[in-house]
Amino acid sequence: MSIADKGKDALRGIAQAAVKKAVELVPGSLLPGGRPDPLVRRQHGQIGKPVSRVDGPLKVRGAAPFAAEIALDGMVYAALAHSTIAKGRIAAIDTAAAEAAPGVVLVMTHRNAPRLNPPPRFLSGDKAAAGDDSPVMQDDRVRWNGEPVALVLAGTQEQADHARSLITVTYEEEPAATTLSSSDGCEVGTFMGEPLSVKVGDADAAFAAAVHKVEAVYRTPGHNHNALEPHAATLVWRSDELFIHDATQAVAHTAWSMAQIFGLEEAQIHVSSPFVGGGFGGKGLWQHQILAAAARLSGRPVRIVLSREGVYRIVGGRSPTEQRVALGADADGRLTAIIHRGVTPKTRHSPMPEPFILPTQSAYAAEAIALEVQTYHLDMVANTFMRAPGEAVGTVALECAMDELAERLGVDPIELRIRNEPDKDPISGRPFSSRNIVAAYRAGAERFGWDRRSPVPRSRREGEWLIGMGCATATYPYHRMPGGAARITLDAAGHVRIDVAAHEMGMGTATAQAQIAADRLGLSLEAVTVRYGDSSLPGVILAGGSQQTASAGLSVMMAHRELVGELLKLAGNDSPLAGLGADEVEGTDAGLRKLDEPGRFESYASILARSGRTELVAEGSAPMPLETMHWSMHSHGAMFCEVRVNAVTSETRVNRFLGSFDCGRIVNPKMAASQFRGGIIMGLGLALMEETQFDARKGRIMNRTLADYHLPVHLDVPDIDVIWTDIPDPHTPMGARGIGEIGITGTGAAVANAIHNATGRRVRDFPITLDRLL
Repeated sequence: MSIADKGKDALRGIAQAAVKKAVELVPGSLLPGGRPDPLVRRQHGQIGKPVSRVDGPLKVRGAAPFAAEIALDGMVYAALAHSTIAKGRIAAIDTAAAEAAPGVVLVMTHRNAPRLNPPPRFLSGDKAAAGDDSPVMQDDRVRWNGEPVALVLAGTQEQADHARSLITVTYEEEPAATTLSSSDGCEVGTFMGEPLSVKVGDADAAFAAAVHKVEAVYRTPGHNHNALEPHAATLVWRSDELFIHDATQAVAHTAWSMAQIFGLEEAQIHVSSPFVGGGFGGKGLWQHQILAAAARLSGRPVRIVLSREGVYRIVGGRSPTEQRVALGADADGRLTAIIHRGVTPKTRHSPMPEPFILPTQSAYAAEAIALEVQTYHLDMVANTFMRAPGEAVGTVALECAMDELAERLGVDPIELRIRNEPDKDPISGRPFSSRNIVAAYRAGAERFGWDRRSPVPRSRREGEWLIGMGCATATYPYHRMPGGAARITLDAAGHVRIDVAAHEMGMGTATAQAQIAADRLGLSLEAVTVRYGDSSLPGVILAGGSQQTASAGLSVMMAHRELVGELLKLAGNDSPLAGLGADEVEGTDAGLRKLDEPGRFESYASILARSGRTELVAEGSAPMPLETMHWSMHSHGAMFCEVRVNAVTSETRVNRFLGSFDCGRIVNPKMAASQFRGGIIMGLGLALMEETQFDARKGRIMNRTLADYHLPVHLDVPDIDVIWTDIPDPHTPMGARGIGEIGITGTGAAVANAIHNATGRRVRDFPITLDRLL
């Protein structure tokens, strides 16, 4: 029986059993006092509905305000002048012509900029948000090619851009570290405060003794952020309070960090981010917001919008990697050794290296494992988080190596992966909270028609086109960061407002949280409004790490629990609900009823009228993410790709793609399908075209426009099919795990493996461009 044929009944049985378990059990670690939450046992059908985004009509009409569309009276426009050397000092800077140019209000350099504290870089504190902690226009030093050396404010953007072009700078250049050989050597990297070095057993000895082995080096280039909306902020000082409308993924973090930089109280900084046109890890706190706020000496509101080139110059991206993967297996194809080591550059001022070993920590069972990321420091723009940091490029190396081992063994690539499924976390030994990747593989193989794949490379041809199929495993961890809080306001008309400092970057935050609230309250979706994207709202919730839905959702659940408690107090002894506790009731039909006695019911309107109130407000905070201490928690996917490679020109076309995902319960299938497809499209770019070209002579990015930095466009993207197990994880809020980043993981390897199956050529340097196939 083929792999595809084995899956139907097994998948159905797994799903039914897991759903039963999930609706009967919620781990006590998610709730105060370790109590289970009976309210999740019954659902009203809002969670799981393919609801259109509530902000969709606003965006379609062009009525959704983005950061660069906020208009303020007396506003001036900013332009930045950037350094053109990688390291040294400013010997002289002439701004006289710029200051005399039409419409100019201010030219600010290190000579007249206010004194500022260093930016608190991300991961250095609970609310730190800066992408790097370099001094911001505080001295004459130049730390990378592109560092801002002057800011111009003028009455129009055109006037500011013209005046900037009139500034002349003379530098005293110093030797810069722009390559590994010119750096000061390597050291073990750290990520989230932990060293990127893991050892289980003696992997080198196990590899040397293995019956079957593969060993190869895989290289991935740097990648730059290219969100549809460039980085932008509109801000104004009112006395000693700063109001910032920002394109950010972290309103609370930005407010706290700006307060540290300017020596103010956090309450003096107000950050709003109503809509964000894409983030992917890059919409944090960078020098442009700080400089625009530092220009308060102009006395005018400021709008700053980075040009596309400006984004490349001061906003970090993904660093290049060189990864060595060595896999050893016994005669049956079971792994005895996994070695995944390599190097990646970073700057001294950035918070992280590219942690490419992360997916290998939990992917496959092996007797011995050795993983390590070595870093070296370069004088370049800071590297930062970019969609699935570590996993996106780490799966490229690991999953291509697994394909090479399958070929060496003469085993189907899916069968090899299933054969090496771990029964617990290979590193920590913790049990998996929920892991159904085998079911995802079998369902995906059947849907994709994997049984039509020839195991012999270059054996399927249609005219000039060679056809091949490849697969790879996708994986991304579950995160839920501390600091989640939310507020619920219920009025007498039965309408509810949810206030939470979450973010809307196109993923459907407001829609998902409205569904979660409506489900628990027993209300229609139309009766729920969600306010978000403002630092004045409760919570410290970052839109990153694929954790926003779980973090905000649990915060809403906790606020709802507090609301129910208050409603029962207000109901009093004359209510049908008298004497009941929060664990004994559920929200339904715009009111509360006893779980096992449906007749004991009272509407929210009646309870509020009884108490003489017009509204009731409750706030709740999510507990610490203790679930991650007890379980190994990950989303997974099985990625399938079919390519066509021209035998004459080596032109590569992705013919079709399928992602089969296991990400827990899917809160909104319509939005989830969009997230999955978006990640896959980004993965296609990683595989075939996306590459930051770095000129080591000057430490500059050469292809810093979309004319030269290639991204997938409509004609590059094939039909993308997505399916999922929809098996709830019993140890997460709503049974859901993150989906925002997993789509990019595994995609690059699936494409590369399909190209090998089509052509017989194994490309290990990415992206897989024509020159690497000819």
